[in-house]
Amino acid sequence: MRRQIIMVALFLLTTCNLYAGNLPVEDALVSVPPMVPPAITRDYPARVIVRMETVEKVMPIADGVDYMFWTFDGSVPGTFIRVREGDEVEFHLSNHPGSKMPHNIDLHAVTGPGGGAAASFTAPGHTSVFSFKVLNPGLYVYHCATAPVGMHIANGMYGLILVEPKEGLKPVDREYYVMQGEFYTKGKYGEAGLQPFDMEKAINELADYVVFNGSVGAIAGENALVANVGETIRLYVGNGGPNLVSSFHVIGEIFDRVNVEGGTLVNENVQTTLVPAGGSTIVEFKVDVPGTLIVVDHSIFRAFNKGALGMINVEGAENPAIYSGKQFDQVYLPEGSAIQSIPGETQKLVIASSLTEQIRFGQRVYETNCQACHQAGGTGIPRAFPPLAKSDYLNLDHQRAIDVLLHGMSGKVVVNGEQYDGSMPAIGLSDHDIADVLTFLLNNWDNNGGQIAPEQVVQRRLEGKSVQADSGH
Repeated sequence: MRRQIIMVALFLLTTCNLYAGNLPVEDALVSVPPMVPPAITRDYPARVIVRMETVEKVMPIADGVDYMFWTFDGSVPGTFIRVREGDEVEFHLSNHPGSKMPHNIDLHAVTGPGGGAAASFTAPGHTSVFSFKVLNPGLYVYHCATAPVGMHIANGMYGLILVEPKEGLKPVDREYYVMQGEFYTKGKYGEAGLQPFDMEKAINELADYVVFNGSVGAIAGENALVANVGETIRLYVGNGGPNLVSSFHVIGEIFDRVNVEGGTLVNENVQTTLVPAGGSTIVEFKVDVPGTLIVVDHSIFRAFNKGALGMINVEGAENPAIYSGKQFDQVYLPEGSAIQSIPGETQKLVIASSLTEQIRFGQRVYETNCQACHQAGGTGIPRAFPPLAKSDYLNLDHQRAIDVLLHGMSGKVVVNGEQYDGSMPAIGLSDHDIADVLTFLLNNWDNNGGQIAPEQVVQRRLEGKSVQADSGH
């Protein structure tokens, strides 16, 4: 018995020594995206316990499209970790028993071989523990580094850890967590169903999706970030990659301060900042006027065609001295203007098999090609673009509507009693896209309902009808 008591005492003594002078012990501050944990208020180092779980789970990557994500704590990106310079971190990584793969974690904030990767290699149903001291303040990426490393990252295994400087960070009104990543799927962008990972596309860096926070629309629409006029926003921005550099930009704002690559170097009055794969940045800006700010990767086709688009909805009083909004509008048709043609996709990736699917697919087409002019609710813009909501022009003649999308239109039209004089370009949609988007319009915004079949579009295309100016009746 005496020998057992001595052994326990030696164990406890060794354990206390590991805790570097009996530092106070606390659980790490963590949060799920897009939220950020509160600022650290203590002015001393601590032994911080981080508990994280790797989980493989199917989640939506876009409307009607699912993907088998590999995750830290069940989200993409993984939970945001907040610690303080000088803290000692005790990291517990558990791999869910339902996982098919071993996983680990490489934290770029770690000074040590592999960033903790070898020490944290964890089989399904096991937990690994390792410790490290955070020596350098900054915003750092973490990711899985189990072979094949690129595949684990491409499936969503990344996140951010913030090491606050000892003196803390200047308080701001709002903090958000935004992380870009790209995904490589067997099907093309928007192709419905459960999409598997495509290694060949990943090696060739041919991303189908480039998104913020793991999916198309993760920080847009109902999921948009929010703020009030006069507030200062701080965005902690990461890029999980695995391949592409991000040109991070907020349309309608200028970054007052940028912590370049997440470090201590500060740049000011920046429009767009580069975030390398496996890197980060911290941007701050004060919002002075209300409205919707659009967050994008300014490699712009990624934003409008692959999903790298988010929103910040700002509420508050107008400030015309800073931004007036539109003050004047009239039609401008220089001599020689004509209907333009915008080339588009020539084939439909997924063919709708029901009215419900047609409406859903048509909404995608509308949001990508039509919404900028005719607005999210189909209200149009006075004196410029006619409404599609409760539209007598649309409801009266479905074949004419098909012709407008096929061939474009120019001249004066009357819609809901108002005259419009402009040009509608032919935007090169496929027969299925035209049928789907018109079906979506007919069944929304107080229109009269109906369904357009692709065969109707084919017939009108063969007949070669074009639409010139008319009264709309």
